[in-house]
Amino acid sequence: MAELETAAEHERILREIESTETACIGPTLRSVYDGEEHGHFMDKLELRIKNHDREIEKMCNFHYQGFVDSITELLKVRGEAEKLKNQSTDTNRRLQLEGAELISSMKELQQCRIQQRNIATTVDKLNMCLPVLEMYSKLHAQMKSKRHYPALKTLEQLEHSFLPQVSHYRFCQVMVDNIPKLREEIKDVSMSDLKDFLESIRKHSERIGETAMKQAQQQRTLDNILSVQGKRGLAKRPRKCPSPELNGTSPMSEQDSGILDVEDEEEEEEAPGTQDLVDFSPVYRCLHIYTVLGSRETFENYYRKQRRKQARLVLQPPSNMHETLDGYRKYFHQIIGFFVVEDHILHTTLGLVNRAYIDELWDLALSKTMAALRTHSSYCSDPNLVLDLKNLIVHFADTLQGYGFPVNQLFDMLLEIRDQYSEILLKKWALLFRNILDTDNYSPIPVTDEETYRKLVGQFPFQDSEVEKQQFPKKFPFSEFVPKVYCQIKEFIYACLKFSEDLHLSSTEVDDMIRKSTNLLLTRTLSNCLQNVIKRKNVGLTELVQIIINTTHLEVSCKYLEEFITNITGVLPDTVHTSKLYGLTTFKDARQAAEEEIYTNLNQKIDQFLQLADYDWLVSDPSTQASDYLVDLVAFLNSTFAVFTHLPGKVAQTACMSACKHLSTSLTQLLLEAEVKQITMGALQQFNQDVKECERFARSGPVPGFQGDTLQLAFIDLRQLLDLFIKWDWSTYLADYGQPTCKYLRVNPTTALILLEKMKDPSRKNNVFAQFRKNERDKQKLIETVAKQLRSLINSHHS
Repeated sequence: MAELETAAEHERILREIESTETACIGPTLRSVYDGEEHGHFMDKLELRIKNHDREIEKMCNFHYQGFVDSITELLKVRGEAEKLKNQSTDTNRRLQLEGAELISSMKELQQCRIQQRNIATTVDKLNMCLPVLEMYSKLHAQMKSKRHYPALKTLEQLEHSFLPQVSHYRFCQVMVDNIPKLREEIKDVSMSDLKDFLESIRKHSERIGETAMKQAQQQRTLDNILSVQGKRGLAKRPRKCPSPELNGTSPMSEQDSGILDVEDEEEEEEAPGTQDLVDFSPVYRCLHIYTVLGSRETFENYYRKQRRKQARLVLQPPSNMHETLDGYRKYFHQIIGFFVVEDHILHTTLGLVNRAYIDELWDLALSKTMAALRTHSSYCSDPNLVLDLKNLIVHFADTLQGYGFPVNQLFDMLLEIRDQYSEILLKKWALLFRNILDTDNYSPIPVTDEETYRKLVGQFPFQDSEVEKQQFPKKFPFSEFVPKVYCQIKEFIYACLKFSEDLHLSSTEVDDMIRKSTNLLLTRTLSNCLQNVIKRKNVGLTELVQIIINTTHLEVSCKYLEEFITNITGVLPDTVHTSKLYGLTTFKDARQAAEEEIYTNLNQKIDQFLQLADYDWLVSDPSTQASDYLVDLVAFLNSTFAVFTHLPGKVAQTACMSACKHLSTSLTQLLLEAEVKQITMGALQQFNQDVKECERFARSGPVPGFQGDTLQLAFIDLRQLLDLFIKWDWSTYLADYGQPTCKYLRVNPTTALILLEKMKDPSRKNNVFAQFRKNERDKQKLIETVAKQLRSLINSHHS
């Protein structure tokens, strides 16, 4: 069985060898050598070769004749083939010679075709690249000419429309790589332009504010003119071309910022608009650029941050702003310029600034401006400067109000400045009053002709029929300070009225302000000036008398001041909320102080005369005449009271009574002085002569108006005391003491005891001979007895 399988395998291998190509016979032969029947296979192979050789031999023997014939024919054909070959070679040679030029032309044509195709391709590619290059060149030209927003648009087109078509070229990749750099460059350059813009508006803010304020003033003046014309009926006349600005309710409405719009040709040269002073295109370009680049929020935050910084710088006032009005004006112009620009930005850009941001800046500006004004205005002592400042603040507020900013707090602050203005006015008028009072001669004003008289009556409301009937020359009862003070009070009222203008106050509020300020002027300023004059050391009785007369006339003039205020404010004095003038109290107080000063001066003069008294309290033989000092004192009092003829009757009577009482009291104190140890009866009699002189003066009626012996009652205490001692009427005194009908009712037992003690003779105790004189002895005993009784009266009274 195994032999059969081996034989079949060998047969298969032989068939493969016969049918397989020589290059692929290797694997077949390897299978033979791998087996163990190599020898048997070789035998079979030899046998197969022999079989094939026999078959070839048979085949050759069968086809030999045909082969010979074929060889013979082939030999014949070879000659013909040689001829044909030669002909072909010759023909080819000739063809090559003839076609060489054609081939050269064809090669040239081919090269031209290739070049033409390359050129066409190049042209096509260039047609695709040229717009890109043109756009890139345009981009650089725009950036070079600082047209950054168009450059950004060009860059966007280049990036999204042109470069994608030629993105496979290397130069395009370079462009693509440069695009972010160009964007950053555009951002940086536009930001640089914005910074220049911010610097520009910072420099031009003052000019912008000045122009805006000037236009607001012109608009307000025009509105006032139209208002007056409207009241006169002229406003109904048709106008060919009504100005749109005149139809607004405010000088400049919020939606129409006049300073930023194109102005009339007539006013353009005088008041250029903000756009003529500042180019706003950088901020618009920068806003658009940052919006396109997706960084709008960054730009808005940067712009607002920088403007906040500029606002703080603008709102920082110079340290010497209070010195001149120009300092305030420049400060206001810068603030107005800042907010005019912001208002313009608000209405010409969409969202770069919003109303909340503007309101925040305005609140900051309002607080800092008001704080600066409060601080700097407090340094001001010139009322004219304060008044100019008030007008400037009003124009400042009106200008900003025209742009829609709330300014109520500024007007409220003006009311505070009004109080300060009133204080400054009071200080100024205090100097004026002081100067008037110091330079016054305190003599009635003489007039020599009708013109002078009417002039003074025009200055001061004086009405006196008796003076009018007098012939020239004649005198007004008051001195020059009365019309001067009255005129200055009216000037003060005018000054107060000036400040109240344009504050949007009602007539009642203006009237109340003027009356309150005038009351302060009267009750504080003028009152203090009068009191200072009255209290001066060198003021004389004549001056005091004239002051009383002057204040009386000024008191009467208060009703005319009331009428004056009513005329300029239009508020009737009987209105519920109308304040009243307190001038009556002021002048009454001044007059009372002058009266008190008269009384004090009279008493001081009396004391000065009494200091000249030189009594010999031990004299035994009295003189029959009054002392010289007392005669001089009475003469002085007579001359003094003669000056009191123009004083109100009660004032003169009170002064005279006060002088007599003071004189009586002073004379009593002379008797009771502790330094006077002993008084003789002769000294009392001499003293009695002086008291009689005083009583004669009281009886002479130095001042009219006293009834009966009223003035003599000032000396009644002293008279009863002297009568008691001179008459030595102790029995009556002691018997009637305490009864209403007592003859010596006004003699106090204590006073009597003091004087009685002085009547004792202190030398009697040391004088032996005096003790033996019976009269002296009896007198001293009587004095001792009376003294004991007086002490018992005093003790019983105290108990």
